[in-house]
Amino acid sequence: MSDSQPSQDREPILQVRNLVKHFPLTQGIVFRKQVGAVKAVDGISFDLYPGETLGIVGESGCGKSTVAKLLMNLEQATSGEVFFKGEDITKLSGRALKAVRRNIQMVFQDPYTSLNPRMTVGDIIGEPFDIHPEVAPKGDRRKRVRDLLDVVGLNPEYINRYPHQFSGGQRQRIGIARGLALNPEIIICDEPVSALDVSVQAQVINLMAKLQDEFGLSYIFIAHDLSIVRHISDRVGVMYLGRMAEIGTDEAIYEHPTHPYTQALLSAVPVPDPEAREHRERIILTGDVPSPANPPSGCRFRTRCWKAQARCAEETPLLAIPQVFAGQDTPAAHESACHFAAETAAVV
Repeated sequence: MSDSQPSQDREPILQVRNLVKHFPLTQGIVFRKQVGAVKAVDGISFDLYPGETLGIVGESGCGKSTVAKLLMNLEQATSGEVFFKGEDITKLSGRALKAVRRNIQMVFQDPYTSLNPRMTVGDIIGEPFDIHPEVAPKGDRRKRVRDLLDVVGLNPEYINRYPHQFSGGQRQRIGIARGLALNPEIIICDEPVSALDVSVQAQVINLMAKLQDEFGLSYIFIAHDLSIVRHISDRVGVMYLGRMAEIGTDEAIYEHPTHPYTQALLSAVPVPDPEAREHRERIILTGDVPSPANPPSGCRFRTRCWKAQARCAEETPLLAIPQVFAGQDTPAAHESACHFAAETAAVV
């Protein structure tokens, strides 16, 4: 997390509006007929501010990684808009898209498969310069790569080594160096530490926080580990089955959650203090996560929610601040997609 939380009085650097990605389901071998769709992302909206870290959490299959690919335009959105500095990047292609991608880079989940084993570290980190030669002229590239290795805490003398000669944490540092090569303004981190040991996770997270302060980066940090997300994020969005369930500051989400799904997630986080653990209520969800190809009507979470009522099946809750908290300076006054968010907040 950055030392000072970014002021939301400033204009967002990235705006996501009603983003949708449906993957078609087909049947037949010769004449393929669409019989449905997997609703991986189904209408999410959020903003990212300069110098901010927005954490996105949720269980496996909720659509987090699909969001990352949509923001990079690696997947074509079914509908919706993604504005980078006011320009909708979902409509871009060719040189215009190439120019935007220079400012939005990505750090991938698995450091063992995201680096080409046949390329040296110098070639891996320097490859973006082949696509954007204006960033580093050929005569300066080797020096630039060595500087990037130093920035991420690796010995510049390792420039001629291959990925298999590094540990997992070192490989992820190489991935981060590659992401920094083009001087981006936004880095999308798709579970960047989930494949690393706990002690190495802390080193990589601390490195990312340091780089954010040094270069003024904005992060979208996707993960399923709630403790890591809290450590690094200024704001947190909670996803469930392709939709945003709740979004707010880290304090609001972790200390004053208003959506039942968020409360269930937080109740599962291990607590080291035995006394605190005894007094905490563990929320056990019943049933399985519904299929994104056939999600429930109304609220997606209603089939597993202990607060569900008839209204939840008939009416889709909007992501909004509960009316009772509107205009109040309280952590409970944050956006939640629950018909009964105000009542839920009162008993947290």
